Amino acid sequence: MSDASPREEAGRLDAADGLAEIRDRFTLDETVYLDGNSLGALPTTVAPRLRDVIEREWGSLRIRSWDESGWWTAPERIGDRIGALIGAAPGQVVAGDSTSVNVFKAVVAAVRMAGEDRTEILVDAATFPTDGYLAESAARMTGRTVRPVAAGAMADAMGDRTAVALVNHVDYRTGRLHDLPGTTAAAHAAGALVVWDLCHSAGALPVGLDAHGVDLAVGCSYKYLNGGPGAPAYLYVRRDLQSRFDSPLPGWNSHADPFGMSSDYRPADGAVRGRVGTPDILSLLALDAALDVWDGVDIADVRAKSLALTDFFLACVERYVPAGRVTSITPAPHEHRGSQVALRCDDAGEVMRRLTERGVVGDYRRPDVLRFGFTPLYTRFADAERAAQVLADVLREVDEETGAKPGPEVVEAGREAGAPSGHDAVEGNR
Repeated sequence: MSDASPREEAGRLDAADGLAEIRDRFTLDETVYLDGNSLGALPTTVAPRLRDVIEREWGSLRIRSWDESGWWTAPERIGDRIGALIGAAPGQVVAGDSTSVNVFKAVVAAVRMAGEDRTEILVDAATFPTDGYLAESAARMTGRTVRPVAAGAMADAMGDRTAVALVNHVDYRTGRLHDLPGTTAAAHAAGALVVWDLCHSAGALPVGLDAHGVDLAVGCSYKYLNGGPGAPAYLYVRRDLQSRFDSPLPGWNSHADPFGMSSDYRPADGAVRGRVGTPDILSLLALDAALDVWDGVDIADVRAKSLALTDFFLACVERYVPAGRVTSITPAPHEHRGSQVALRCDDAGEVMRRLTERGVVGDYRRPDVLRFGFTPLYTRFADAERAAQVLADVLREVDEETGAKPGPEVVEAGREAGAPSGHDAVEGNR
């Protein structure tokens, strides 16, 4: 940080921010909202779009809207819009269902593609719990076993028994960014496939699915993509694998002739194979409208601002917060950092409650983690400075009430002391 005060530095950075005007595309107030990694803010385009969908497309056109309003093709159309943000050419992403359902489809399909001699499913040991549950279910269904492996050690763990690895691109608790290109390449060298969970990276940083030869990927759209609570998830299947994609959930929407009503299932070609049942049109079209905020936005600029914001926030925390009171468990090196900062803190639940009361909204992960998500499209440097200042005030207040004394030193940002336990109770609709 420069010799200027943090507040002055925030003003300078905001004035130079090339994405600053994008904030006006969201419905916001003076709250410092740092929980977009759980639920993104509301884009201003959504309400009028849904009003038209309800009053005209549903209210007036009714059943005709499946054709005339493009409802039937919405999963592929919206999937392509998401694909553009995660480095996927058209025809490889379908929007719909939940992340959980798509994880199950992807893992089972990957095992089936891998072959009978591939008996093991590797799972990120620190994964969001649902991913682990689904991997276990997929293993029971396919007669495989599950082996938890640290995401950073996944590449070395691949072997001739590995069918598929299920890995988080960004760890939801610590914000650690994992090596997508390297892990994918290692899987392919071992003859295995990889399913990437992009929930905490899509919309926050470049992913490059096609560029890195990723096999399958899933993700939600209610975090950095701002699709709304319970917004549909998405499934990516690399083009050359689509003819082999054997979904464990075949439905009439993924049939080659859905209105033929045949008792025999024949899968459609392309990304349509990822569909199951009737699309959730209201949520899908809310997501479609939300994606308008990305018009004219370069994901590389988003990544640059994300790193600048999290650097600045960590510097403000170091400047304001009593020494030894918090420890960053988010990696300091940019190549290992997503778009959030996780701070280990005594009394974290009470601290976050008081932060929220004072207009700084992040979230708490049991037992002792404060998690702050930085959405570059609408988060300002002034928000980061204010959040750090209010955090310092709250910590001093709590310490005065309890008679606690801060520790002797601040642990270096990014030096993890082990992942916190607990679960992501308000992470969204998995």
